[in-house]
Amino acid sequence: MPEFTGFPVEALIFFEGLEADNSKAYWTDHRDTYEKAVRAPMLALLDALEPEFGAPHVFRPHRDVRFSKDKSPYKTAIGAHNERGGYVQVSARGLMIAAGYWQTAPDQVERLRVAVADDRTGPRLEALVRELREAGYEVSGTTLKTRPRGYDADHPRIELLRHRTLTAARDFGEPPWLAEPECAEYVAAGWRETRRLTGWLDDHVGASRLPAARRGSR
Repeated sequence: MPEFTGFPVEALIFFEGLEADNSKAYWTDHRDTYEKAVRAPMLALLDALEPEFGAPHVFRPHRDVRFSKDKSPYKTAIGAHNERGGYVQVSARGLMIAAGYWQTAPDQVERLRVAVADDRTGPRLEALVRELREAGYEVSGTTLKTRPRGYDADHPRIELLRHRTLTAARDFGEPPWLAEPECAEYVAAGWRETRRLTGWLDDHVGASRLPAARRGSR
């Protein structure tokens, strides 16, 4: 695997063009740019960070349009995640990193709420969320519009209790270091910061224990 040298400006230009013309013709005409300026740097980045953050997975560029009204065939970003819960994405807008639980099954949602409500574990999560927001991360997720059943609306952590998923993300845009090898250092630093959140989730929520057929979130 070649050494990671950053994401060249051609990567962002490629996605700008794809947003304007999301067609097979554009993809075919610019496939070489995608392979050299987008996919190859992403693979090199993940390879460089794998010893610390675990095996990576790069998402395929084609969209699943079977149940979508939007039939655009290609994703307008390249995204990847590692086995420690970190996510990285490059699009026309630049670099974004994230971590957390994007999808949850009913049993995970219940464990999340119990841990948030618990006065031993909930305040720690509240502090982590506050620290991440102060550091420039957007902490969000899928939430209920009202309080979850069985919890008081005036609970001191009602905002967190409404969450069904919980993530932290930071959009870096297009900084000068995006096209430099030090980009890997920024991604690694971000994953270390957000690892505190995924660590809390791993400790108190963990993977679903339900059969696959029963994992639809509620």
